Formats: sequence, C-alpha cells, structure tokens
Amino acid sequence: METTMAQTNIETNTSAGRVLTITRIFNAPPTLVFDAFSDPKRMLQWLGPRDYPASYVEADLRVGGQWRACLDSQASGEKLWHGGVYREIVPGKRLAFTFAWDQADGRPGLETLVNINFEAQNGKTLMTFRQSEFDTPENCDGHRMGWNGAFDRLEELLAQE
Repeated sequence: METTMAQTNIETNTSAGRVLTITRIFNAPPTLVFDAFSDPKRMLQWLGPRDYPASYVEADLRVGGQWRACLDSQASGEKLWHGGVYREIVPGKRLAFTFAWDQADGRPGLETLVNINFEAQNGKTLMTFRQSEFDTPENCDGHRMGWNGAFDRLEELLAQE
C-alpha cells in the first residue's frame, strides 16, 4: 500500500548555520505543489506551523509583485506579519521570492531570499527549498522548525486531493 505522505525530508544548514535547505518528496505532481505555493486561498490551508497557522495571505503572483501573510499564535494570539517580493516564477518548476518579518514599527526586518524548485519524479514532486542568508544560526533554526511544520501541513493537504 502506497503512503500518501511525503518521504522523510533532508535538511542541511550551511554557511555557518545561516543557509537553510529542505528537500522533500510530495506525493503529488509538481503543478499541484506549485499551485499550493502560489494560490493565496490554498496557502491559507497550510502556511505556518500548527501552532502559528496563517490567518491572512495575499499574493500578486508576477515578477516584482508583492506577497504578504500573517501567522497567528494559537496560544497567545500574537500576530507575525511578513512578506516580500517575487523574483522568479516558472509555473510548476520554480519560485523565488524575498522574505522579511515585519518589525515592531511595521518596516521589514532582515531580508532573506527563498528559492524553491519543483521536480517531477515518477508522478511525485521533489521539492528543494533554500532560504538564505540568515543573520544568526538561531534564526535559521527557527525557520527550519517553522517551514517543516508548514510542510507537514502541506503534506496533509495534498493527501486529501
């Protein structure tokens, strides 16, 4: 019996722990996985770890277009706003965008670059996610935990389709 969940992910932390790479195989074709990253309505269903699910997502999916999202703490109600700008879009194959958390004054904080590749593998998708460069290894680890929590939720969403 074939499982509908993704295979175990492979993670690497390079550049003194300030570059995050996560590789996963999702049991869905690349177009479906890409759509989950590019459609705000679908992103609301999986973005953020379980204890900080997204409550708001907007995206102007074009090179130079902006995206914005808010994650809400289930425990405290804290709102974590973040956003960025799309740098590259190749439907079903590649997505690149900047990422920055909002600071207390509403201005963007440290900007990182996210590159995601979607590769077909026997009806499944090999996703390679890379985010760089973080200011500290601790911030990189925080994103590793957050993204992996979100990708766990994405696995569940894709398994329902």
